[in-house]
Amino acid sequence: MRIAVTGSTGLIGSALVRSLLADGHEVVRLVRHRSRTGPQPDGTTAIGWNPLLGEVQRDGLVGVQAVVNLAGAGVGDHRWTDAYKREIRESRVYGTETLAVALAELKEPPRVFVSASAVGWYGQTGDRVIDEDSPAGDDFLAEVCLEWEAAAKPAERAGIRVVHPRTGMVLSAAGGAGARLFPLFKLGLGGRLGDGQQYWSFISLHDEIAALRFLLDHDDLSGAFNLTAPNPATNAELTAALGRALKRPTPFPVPEPVLKAVLGELAVEVVGSHRVVPRRLLDAGFRFTHPDVYSAALAAL
Repeated sequence: MRIAVTGSTGLIGSALVRSLLADGHEVVRLVRHRSRTGPQPDGTTAIGWNPLLGEVQRDGLVGVQAVVNLAGAGVGDHRWTDAYKREIRESRVYGTETLAVALAELKEPPRVFVSASAVGWYGQTGDRVIDEDSPAGDDFLAEVCLEWEAAAKPAERAGIRVVHPRTGMVLSAAGGAGARLFPLFKLGLGGRLGDGQQYWSFISLHDEIAALRFLLDHDDLSGAFNLTAPNPATNAELTAALGRALKRPTPFPVPEPVLKAVLGELAVEVVGSHRVVPRRLLDAGFRFTHPDVYSAALAAL
């Protein structure tokens, strides 16, 4: 297939592009710098877009059969100032709307639009088990996710199959939260965050890419799918698994007041709890390679 991908240089996007190319698919990258458009050294083709201005190089989307939208400012990349919270929201909502409108107006639209979301959709849920039938939350990230998913409606109204993968924490030393955690754990400086009892719904990078490919390939699947391992772990359990995988002690807990002083509002997410399970993905027949936190930790090294 000819598949367009936004966010193609991020942790998930770059791994997805490698997977698609390895299987012989043609990949079109959407990039914000027009000087970087055209054929790329890795065999992909880049076209220009500006999500904040609602602009996309539409002729580059002609013939695209699937689109995977992964673009968005990193939630944990900066302290949550008002300006950065606005960037988190706008980079997701405007980008998704720009794509959805452009795809809907194509003479031959793609058959599927996989538009990213996150488990933040559910808000803070404590130790309750959450699946796709659970209601939305009401905190900042939940509100962002609600708008993010709603922005894909123009594509859905045009008859395009729309899928929203609600991804949890992707465990990988190559990027995301893992890029910050793993160096500390390798030095023997790792430890639980807060009291460690908060649930972190994780997924290995391998399973994340496999799940996205699964959703791309199955024409009968649409709507929201939780992309999290079937056995969510507490922060304390994740800490122990990382220490065991790296053969390092984990003696240094970080108290919640310290997290709040360092991270500000973002600390709410770090000590918050999401016990999310992938019911719809399992019901559809997807099987995880790394269903538990220790196997995911080993795969992340």
